[in-house]
Amino acid sequence: MKQPRHRPSGKDLAFRLAGVLLLAASFVGAWLVMDFQAFRAEPLPIPEEGATLIVPPGANLKRVARQLRQRGLLEKPAYLVWLGRYLGLDARIKAGEFRLTAGINPEQLLEQLNRGQVVQHDLTLIEGETFKEMMQRIATDAVLQHTLVATDADTVMTALGHPDMNPEGRFLPETYYFPRGTTDVDFLRRAYADMQAFLQQVWAQRDDGLPLKSPYEALTLASIVEKETGVAAERPQIAGVFIRRLEKGMKLQTDPTVIYGMGDRYDGDIRFRDLRADTAYNTYTRFGLPPTPIAMPGKDAILAVLHPADGKALYFVSRGDGSHHFSSTLEEHNRAVDRYQRKR
Repeated sequence: MKQPRHRPSGKDLAFRLAGVLLLAASFVGAWLVMDFQAFRAEPLPIPEEGATLIVPPGANLKRVARQLRQRGLLEKPAYLVWLGRYLGLDARIKAGEFRLTAGINPEQLLEQLNRGQVVQHDLTLIEGETFKEMMQRIATDAVLQHTLVATDADTVMTALGHPDMNPEGRFLPETYYFPRGTTDVDFLRRAYADMQAFLQQVWAQRDDGLPLKSPYEALTLASIVEKETGVAAERPQIAGVFIRRLEKGMKLQTDPTVIYGMGDRYDGDIRFRDLRADTAYNTYTRFGLPPTPIAMPGKDAILAVLHPADGKALYFVSRGDGSHHFSSTLEEHNRAVDRYQRKR
């Protein structure tokens, strides 16, 4: 006699379905784990020339992942967020501008964002430039964040916390590196502080007996040396000439101070009447140092003033090639002027 066929109960079906689902979930889970591990080590689709990523302040990893996905630099943004949480790097990403290189993988990207390895831009302040020229350079920089409402001396020095201070020569000419987002005021504050620190340091180590009463007087004379020097090696010699003239009570008689005093009237030529026209900066009509520096002196010019070359020279004249002929007497100097300037 044929036995009746056993029909599975609802409970049996549920168990079987659960088993199938569990098996499927196991396969899916295993695949996800393998896919996730592959994602973790696989290079991101960064172009060969690299890419720039700007992380705004307050952005979380989810936002960064979405930004990368929109730019085609990340195929699985959710994986990056999961990886960040798994490694404990999701809550410590830094704001700033990052340079992503070809071949970087997601884990390396997260480490870079956590270390804050942001792009460093640079701007060079040049020896011999005036405050006005320096501010034109800063105002046209494409990376600095411009917050100053104007670039005149009063506005700038007030923003730096030094109102009523003449800014000429007070910023150290160097190449400065800074991240995107740095403000013009922060940049200037750093250049100002660097000059003050350097000046105080070398002033304490100056030669004995110099006719200079303060670091500011040294800065002023160094600015003249900077403008007079075409050959770097001559700075100590030129400084020595000016130091001896100050010691003897002679006028400095240097053209760059006259030009500075002329301001916008200077058209590229300095005439005899300009040498006789009295201004606070005309060292042909006035004794001693001008009231302020006339440009930004570099470190070498400042050191030359504080450690001038020995000698007897009281005069110098340009040879026309950037170098100078030095003379200890007026007679010798006049002959040098005839030779190099008047071509006699």
